[in-house]
Amino acid sequence: MKERVFVTRMIPDEGLNRIRAEFDAIVWNKDEPPSKEKIIKGAQGCAGLVTLLSDPIDAELMDALPALKIIAQYAVGYDNIDIKSATDRRIVVTNTPGILTETTADLTWALILSASRRIPEADRYVRGGDWKVAWGPKTLLGRDAFGSTLGIIGMGRIGTAVAHRAVGFSMRILYYSKSRKEEIEKELNAERASLETLLRESDIVTIHVPLTDDTRGMIGINELRMMKRSAILVNTSRGPVIDEDALIQALGSGLIAGAGLDVFRKEPIPSESALFELENVVMLPHIGSASVDTRAKMAEMCAANLIATLQGNTPPNIVNPEVNENE
Repeated sequence: MKERVFVTRMIPDEGLNRIRAEFDAIVWNKDEPPSKEKIIKGAQGCAGLVTLLSDPIDAELMDALPALKIIAQYAVGYDNIDIKSATDRRIVVTNTPGILTETTADLTWALILSASRRIPEADRYVRGGDWKVAWGPKTLLGRDAFGSTLGIIGMGRIGTAVAHRAVGFSMRILYYSKSRKEEIEKELNAERASLETLLRESDIVTIHVPLTDDTRGMIGINELRMMKRSAILVNTSRGPVIDEDALIQALGSGLIAGAGLDVFRKEPIPSESALFELENVVMLPHIGSASVDTRAKMAEMCAANLIATLQGNTPPNIVNPEVNENE
């Protein structure tokens, strides 16, 4: 008899078809994510669970699913999963790292340029019928990326990919990281800096850190006050890394010139959010990895992790390898 698995969303066929071929798969086929209660109900008796960042996977859920052997996350991040509780219950947790690096770096640059050159504002200006003069000397003036200083908070895979692209813009590259990246410094002429120095000297600041207790709220009003009034802040990591209320205050009062956001404190953004009232912020619906090829490869990786684990093997992308210790 095939093992049962519950898939919390319709992931691309490249992965879903493999899962269906190997297991008795139950797939949540609605656009809105299932609640924790619906996951528990749908996944009864399941050995595998395929999850997304929006799925709350905590100890209560795990205890309600005693047959569970693996949580296969369809994402690189996994801050929605209680890893310690999974490990304590000998449940394997996997993710899909690496494959979305370049795609997310591309999206980061799309936000950098869109926010710096006010592209969405310009689009609305044209579509709204406000373009009355062919060429205005002061119409929609933006900021240059070329030759400016780029500050990268978090020089991991994605931060490094963003830095590589900055070379083509002849940018000075500053980075803030727990560890020094000597090879990157040599290759890209990047400079390691304190967070305060990076914020004070950068024209564009882009964030690429995981959400942890240390990074939650790391950019608050004090940090925003350190930035140049002409600076642009970009975030494609996790929303809670920035104090959103402080950012709204900074954008509304002119503490910084603009922002480009792919992630938010709460997703989707509540309709009453003051962000909607601001012209100097570009907002995207968490699409950092949203290219056809990347999402398909993520689905394949997710399926491979699931299959390996339920066949009794170590999966390629295990998050909690200590789960297999002292068996």
